[in-house]
Amino acid sequence: MSALDHIDRRILDALQKDGRLSNAVLAEQVNLSASACHRRVQRLEKEGWIKGYVALLNPRKMGRPTTVFVEITLSGQADEVLDAFERAVALVPDVLECHLMAGTADYLLKVVAGDTEDFARIHRRYLATLPGVAQMQSSFALRTVRQTTALPL
Repeated sequence: MSALDHIDRRILDALQKDGRLSNAVLAEQVNLSASACHRRVQRLEKEGWIKGYVALLNPRKMGRPTTVFVEITLSGQADEVLDAFERAVALVPDVLECHLMAGTADYLLKVVAGDTEDFARIHRRYLATLPGVAQMQSSFALRTVRQTTALPL
């Protein structure tokens, strides 16, 4: 895998801001020919610098304006307990993120819901049935102050 040079970083920065940029516009922004820009983007994709392209949906328009962070403490730390939990949580459609944590909780989940009643449904149907859960604590986000998907370059 090659290292990133300043042009690669400019390409990545531009694509993080707008993944739908045409190659011609991207090439112009980074001062490359269209063919050289295309080759660089293909290399960045092939080498895994670019994982993929997505459309970021508006949670409010999708009927999911409520974000809940759920701290999960498991009953044990054995590999089979962790594996069973991770397999099960991966199947919960309302969980956007699941992170194995260091600290008081074992996992931190980011869950989206329509409202508190919808979260109660998600809790009853999915979260309460996850294997190995000893304790759960939910915190509702009141307002998003900063949110980005762009990594610092």
